[in-house]
Amino acid sequence: MLIIKNANIYTMAGSRYDNGFVACSGDKIAAVGPMTECLEAGPDDQVIDAAGMVLMPGLVDAHCHVGMVEDAMGFEGDDVNEMTDPVTPHLRAIDGINPYDRAFEEARQFGVTTVVTGPGSANVLGGQFTAIKTWGRTVDEMIVRDPCAMKIAFGENPKTVYNEKHQAPSTRMATAAILREQLFKAREYLEALEEYEKDKEENDKPEFDMKLEALLPVIKRELVVKAHAHRADDIVTAIRIAREFNLDMTIDHCTEGWLIPDVLKECGVDVIVGPLLTDRSKIELKNQSLKAPGILAESGVRVAIMSDHPCVPVQHLMLCAALSVREGMNPEEALKAITINAARACRIDDRVGSLEVGKDADMVMFTGHPFDYMTKVYMTIINGRVVYTQKKG
Repeated sequence: MLIIKNANIYTMAGSRYDNGFVACSGDKIAAVGPMTECLEAGPDDQVIDAAGMVLMPGLVDAHCHVGMVEDAMGFEGDDVNEMTDPVTPHLRAIDGINPYDRAFEEARQFGVTTVVTGPGSANVLGGQFTAIKTWGRTVDEMIVRDPCAMKIAFGENPKTVYNEKHQAPSTRMATAAILREQLFKAREYLEALEEYEKDKEENDKPEFDMKLEALLPVIKRELVVKAHAHRADDIVTAIRIAREFNLDMTIDHCTEGWLIPDVLKECGVDVIVGPLLTDRSKIELKNQSLKAPGILAESGVRVAIMSDHPCVPVQHLMLCAALSVREGMNPEEALKAITINAARACRIDDRVGSLEVGKDADMVMFTGHPFDYMTKVYMTIINGRVVYTQKKG
């Protein structure tokens, strides 16, 4: 058993302990509480004294491309956008991730223990995101949930890519139409499969379609849809289509979401805001603001903050949250945005995002308050194993 004692603990589950402990059994959390209830260590237990330290759940990056756009590799390490077909729901992120990308090491050094990573936004239907830990030798042993989400994209990226190829979509109308067409086909495909299962003698089994098979969990609301949308009108289009097909959806990027917070609150979608530390490299980002997460959270919208690595390097996820606090976001909400809210948005909060009994033993220990610019990560723990310790000096 691993026991961390005397820590200032932010559980992100509604409890906080100024002087508390966390006990881990294997890769799970076995106990959390005040030091007055600390478990007695046995002769074979590892004990870490965290006096003066802040202990939190490992950070969760709810939207990035870690391992798919490899650090300093150029084309050879760029596997994020398959720009040959606007409809690629069958692509799986796990087939394009290099777990030895340096970004994973840097994530651990800065307390990020889970990343939700996947295809970019070149295609209308981009493919399947995966949720993985930032430590492991192979992607398969790092998986938290796969697939974790289906990527769709609105706005200028798909129309720019395919306009250059002189094919659809070259307008926002075509992007929405292509998406609707695929969702209609997937719904019909599901109905045909269900009819076949009801009476195999009377009904023919539909011809196998790999793309439509990939969309079945979306139609069944078993897989959340990550909707890439920056502009307010694109956000509303995403919401409109989600209602038409009864989709479970998050709005990712949500750059102009702060202009329509009432709309987002009313429809009850989670939003994943970012990147927040980039220049306005395209017209869709003209209303980008560090005030956005705070405005949305204050309006009652559940907010997560992303890095969108490599747009903002994954190691600066905490910095994005801290700057949001400087611009008005409630500090507690900002911490939630990179822990439990991020996990909830990606439907992995049963495993990560808070320090609770039964959840994965993923933790990060800070030398001071996480939003203090002088604070450093002292230790990162994934699955109950210490995977990073700050070097002395």
